[in-house]
Amino acid sequence: MLKKTTGVSAEHAEITAFLGKGTEFKGVLSFGGTIRVDGKIEGEILSKDTLIAGDEASLHGDISVGTLISSGKVAGNIIAAQKVHLLAPAVVEGTIKTPKLIIEEGVTFDGKCEMAGEKKASEQKVVSLSDRQ
Repeated sequence: MLKKTTGVSAEHAEITAFLGKGTEFKGVLSFGGTIRVDGKIEGEILSKDTLIAGDEASLHGDISVGTLISSGKVAGNIIAAQKVHLLAPAVVEGTIKTPKLIIEEGVTFDGKCEMAGEKKASEQKVVSLSDRQ
């Protein structure tokens, strides 16, 4: 279990990659294991595993993961096969599709949420922000 030192903890995950503050990435990010992001990502994020977004993280694009734990900023649609856990001071703009959603007091969420069983959530197609307009 990781200690909650900067606003984000993961239940039983060892971080296998880290994108620190000041890091910027554009494109499609796919990974296995657990990664933590404290920088900026613009593009699509794909994994069956865990994405941890720290307080300084800024994610712009669609996210499809097993679990998302975030206290950062997310602008895009989120599909999580297991769960989404939003910790203060997280800001999320977009649709969340997941079977389990945890929102801590102090989080800003502007969008809609679709709760579905794990199998149904993992089979959903990510809708881009441009398709919503």
